Amino acid sequence: MKTMLPLDDFERYVIEDKGTERPFSGQYYQHAAPGRYLCRKCGAPLYLSEHKFQAHCGWPAFDDELPGAVARKTDADGQRTEILCANCGAHLGHVFAGEYLTPKNLRHCVNSVSMVFEAAEDPVTVAPATAVATFGGGCFWCTEAVFKSLRGVLQVTPGYAGGEASTAHYRRVCNGDTGHAEVVQLVYDPAQISYEQLLEVFFAAHDPTTLNRQGNDVGTQYRSVIFAHDAQQIATADAVIKALAQSGEYRAGIVTELSAYQAFYPAEVEHLDYYAGHQQQPYCSLVIGPKLEKICHYFADWQKNTEQK
Repeated sequence: MKTMLPLDDFERYVIEDKGTERPFSGQYYQHAAPGRYLCRKCGAPLYLSEHKFQAHCGWPAFDDELPGAVARKTDADGQRTEILCANCGAHLGHVFAGEYLTPKNLRHCVNSVSMVFEAAEDPVTVAPATAVATFGGGCFWCTEAVFKSLRGVLQVTPGYAGGEASTAHYRRVCNGDTGHAEVVQLVYDPAQISYEQLLEVFFAAHDPTTLNRQGNDVGTQYRSVIFAHDAQQIATADAVIKALAQSGEYRAGIVTELSAYQAFYPAEVEHLDYYAGHQQQPYCSLVIGPKLEKICHYFADWQKNTEQK
């Protein structure tokens, strides 16, 4: 086990007093080198670089751990699960499940200051960087099917955004008074498809001129909305909306809401990949099917190969 230097004041605050570093400030937030991450206090190995993924949450994220390396403890308020170094009890951060950000459906949210990095002696190829986008354009059964068809879109998760965690449930959101919109959250490869291209598909796949409705789906939960994850997404979305407004294509006026992303709550399991499992249902065959066919026609060059869908 690697011998570690004494902790400084801030490291003690996080590691021993269970503090938290500021989001987006840690040295390992966007770190992508091959190797492993060790406990800052005792030097015990915790995570491998292949466990790490970009969750766009402001802290390093891992969807797995080295066997027996991480202990879990429920917070005093019973709301979250703390993670600690199993060897010395150093505070690492918290662990979350059910977000569907990776196939393992797990996110260890770790303070950079709780770790040190040990580079691999034989470097391996690092997976390409990914990005996240969150859009609401009516029923999430529709938007999920549309974006799942696109090349470079690695994962599509339907869910809720805009309201509180306590009301992020389908039947509650259907009341239209929670502040939530039905949305999809995308994990995509910017090397294959850009955020601007995703926006182009987004606007083509729904009517951005109808306030709080899409066809027969009426309510604030069906509003047209873009939840931007950073300043660049805000600037890009704003530019696209202005260009569309000036084009004259939408004479009724675009009412799409542009908001800063705060949180996303995955939908219940019965809503995941809904169209694929219910294509004979009237709503799917009469609404989603024709919409998907239109998108596949207009954006044929951006479609995945059949075996990738």
